[in-house]
Amino acid sequence: MLLTAIVFLPLVGALLVMLAGGRGDRPEREGTVRAVALGVSLVAFAATLFLWWRFDAADPGFQFVENRPWLPQFGIAYHLGVDGISLFLVVLTGFLTPLALLCSWESTHKNVKLFSFFLLALESAMLGVFVSIDLFLFYIFWDAVLIPMYFLIGIWGYERRIYAAVKFILYTMVGSILMLIAIIGLAYAHGGGQPTFDLQQLYGTALSWEMEKWFFLAFALAFLIKVPLFPFHTWLPDAHVEAPTAGSVILAGVMLKMGTYGLLRFAAPLFPHAFEYFAPYIAILAVVGIVYGALVAMVQPDMKKLVAYSSVSHLGFVVLGLCSNTVQGVEGAIYQMLNHGVSTGGLFMIVGMLSDRRHTRLISEYGGIKAVMPRLVACFLLVTLSSIAVPGFNGFVGEFLILLGSFRWWPVATAVGATGVILSAVYMLWMFQRVNYGEVTNPKNSALPDLSGREWAMMIPTVAMCIFMGVAPALFLRPMEPSIAKLIDLIHGVGR
Repeated sequence: MLLTAIVFLPLVGALLVMLAGGRGDRPEREGTVRAVALGVSLVAFAATLFLWWRFDAADPGFQFVENRPWLPQFGIAYHLGVDGISLFLVVLTGFLTPLALLCSWESTHKNVKLFSFFLLALESAMLGVFVSIDLFLFYIFWDAVLIPMYFLIGIWGYERRIYAAVKFILYTMVGSILMLIAIIGLAYAHGGGQPTFDLQQLYGTALSWEMEKWFFLAFALAFLIKVPLFPFHTWLPDAHVEAPTAGSVILAGVMLKMGTYGLLRFAAPLFPHAFEYFAPYIAILAVVGIVYGALVAMVQPDMKKLVAYSSVSHLGFVVLGLCSNTVQGVEGAIYQMLNHGVSTGGLFMIVGMLSDRRHTRLISEYGGIKAVMPRLVACFLLVTLSSIAVPGFNGFVGEFLILLGSFRWWPVATAVGATGVILSAVYMLWMFQRVNYGEVTNPKNSALPDLSGREWAMMIPTVAMCIFMGVAPALFLRPMEPSIAKLIDLIHGVGR
């Protein structure tokens, strides 16, 4: 029952939010609504930490399994489980949701109750994605994620929010529908006359090459759009730029990881022959995305758009690690999912803080704010160093493992992709220098307030995780390795 409690606690909290504080859109009632939402998210985070504490790092299989018939005549069950691959994605979701609620405290005042409801409902759906081991149940959670994020962008976003929200849902729905067809086909191809959606039973299903190829492409398209991998990335900058800060934090921190997680958990082991065949082509797209995302980020005048394109580059590294199908590469990819969630979530929070103060995200509107807001800039620097993978920070560990694993598989692609490490330092440090150093030439920047108590509560855990994951990676890598090795053995055993 622990996983059920973790998944549905935020949804129960969302319903409680709707009952709290009357209408919830009056200033005197906003505090009650926000407090209830934040309290629920903190309890959910505590539950994920308890899950981590109870987790057996030596067991490569699924733990805390819950399996109950749901629609037995169709082979559908309520089947949950967590292993070393999904454990920290669950913890990451619990970690970022309270921070997302905190960063909206001063910037969101329109219908706070509904905003908090959608954010908590979104958390439940994302948690469900990471612990579902029934394909039908996974698909329900996968599509359920779209609804609250669509409203978060469309109602609380910026000027072009409707365009961005519609583009986001259309892109992701196209891939989702094709994946649903493949899921149904796979369930009936399992054999025995009775369909099954149980992931563990579907591993090793004998398929013709043509069927396996098309099923894999349907799954992979859905996941690569969500990543998003070049050239399926065009929805992401619009969604990030137009989304409220809380939406950007969750979108970058957790939702993009659903794509890379799906590729590893479902597409690769379910269709191992097709995965090994198409992995080099996907890796080429990943390398192109690494370089392209970095070059486009370099010329962005808007800080938020720059960080959005940096995600295209960073997630390209994750996909490259997954395609290597080596323990080091996959381990680095999962670790980099976590790193990206923490560091890029932190960057979006900082950009949101600056935007709340100046009501602009244009780099040219800033300059010299280190003298005005030294504490905020100090946090900005530490998160930036994490993002560009400086040794001692979390990003270095993930990128090193990815490069180590992928070099064994394809040295040339790895060498080209490694240029993204240099380019990321160029665009991030250049942006940091233009925003924070030099003279204060704009009088609007001369009296900006430094970090408030609420903002300290956001930045302290973010910066702490950037450093802690950089100096103590074994605490996170040890529980992952048995599950990764088991999954890679499954792919190699069936795919060869």
